[in-house]
Amino acid sequence: MNNLLKDLLISDGISGYEENISKLIISNLSKICDENKIDKFGNVVCSIGKGKKKIMICAHMDEVGMIVKHINNKGYIFFSKIGGINDSILPGKIVNIINKKGKRIVGIIGTKPPHLMSDEEFKKPINYKNMFIDIGVYSKKNVLKTLDIGDQIIFEPKIGKLNNNVYYGKSVDNRIGCYALIKILEKLKKEEDIGAKIYACATAQEEVGLKGAKVSSFNINPDFALILDTTIAGDTPGIEEKDSSLKIGKGVAITIIEASGRGTIIPRKIRNFIIETAQINKIPHQIDIINGGVTDGAVVYMNRSGILTGILSIPTKYIHAPISVFNIKDINATIKLAVKIIKSIATSNII
Repeated sequence: MNNLLKDLLISDGISGYEENISKLIISNLSKICDENKIDKFGNVVCSIGKGKKKIMICAHMDEVGMIVKHINNKGYIFFSKIGGINDSILPGKIVNIINKKGKRIVGIIGTKPPHLMSDEEFKKPINYKNMFIDIGVYSKKNVLKTLDIGDQIIFEPKIGKLNNNVYYGKSVDNRIGCYALIKILEKLKKEEDIGAKIYACATAQEEVGLKGAKVSSFNINPDFALILDTTIAGDTPGIEEKDSSLKIGKGVAITIIEASGRGTIIPRKIRNFIIETAQINKIPHQIDIINGGVTDGAVVYMNRSGILTGILSIPTKYIHAPISVFNIKDINATIKLAVKIIKSIATSNII
C-alpha cells in the first residue's frame, strides 16, 4: 500500500465535514490538473485537456460516521449517525472525535452491560440511541473544554495488509475510488492530446443522499460521466452467490443496474461498450447487478436532460463497517479500464 492510499484511508471526512479529505485530494490533483477548485458545495473539481467533449470522472470522498449530539453531566457523549451504519457493529468500537482545532480525541462506544439487562432488553438489538462514548473525562464542564456539540466522529483509523494483495482500512468506501481517480488522471495527463476536457470530481455528501454529485454534474453538464465506487463482495459467509457473486481479487465490477432499478440503469450501448472494452483489453472484470444501494450515478444520469453514465465498482468486504477489506488488484483493474474507456470516448463517436 503506497503513501497516497494510506493517507486517503486514515484521513477524516464524514458527510458534510469533508474539508480535510478535500484538501488532501486537491493537493494531489493540482499536481496533475490545469484547473483546480473546491466548489461552494465542497466538491473537488479539477480538469485537464481541451476539446468539445466534456467527460466527468466522479468518486465520492465522504465516509460514514457520527457527530456529537449531546454531552450529559457525567461527561458521556451521545451521538447521531451520519450515513448507513448498522447499530450492531458499534458497541466496544474505538472512535476519534475531531474537535474544531483538528485534534483527535480517542473514545470508546459503550452500552449497558449484558449482566444488568433485563431478559427483555437482552433479547432486543441495542439501538445506537442507548449507546454513548466514553473519553475518560467524567464531567460535562471538562469535556466541553475539548469538544463541542456537532464535532465529527470517525472510526479509529486503521490500515494494514492481510495477505498478498489483500488489505484493510477505514473509509475504504470510497477512498479507494478517490485513489483510482487520482491515478486515472495521472495516466491521462501523459497523453499528448486526450481530445476532450476531462473533469475529475471528488464529491461530497454521497452517503447522505448523493448530493455533491447532483451539484457538480449539473454545473459541468458532461457528455459522459464515469462513476468510481465500491460495491459489495459476496465471497463471505452469509452471502449467497445469487445475491452477490462478486469476489475480491477477480477484477473490476462493471455495474449495469442498481437497487433493482431504483438507482442507475446503465444504457445498453454504454454497458455493452464498457464490457467489450474490458474484454478486448483483457482486463479482469465482473458484472454487478445489485438489489440494494446506489452510487452517485443515480443522480448524475438523471441530471439536466440526462447524462450518459457508466459505473465501475471495486468489490469490497464489510462496507460501512469500521474496517473494510479489498484487493489492490481490483483497484488496478479499475484504473486500467477507466483509462481505456475515457480515451475511447474522447476520440470516437460512441457518444
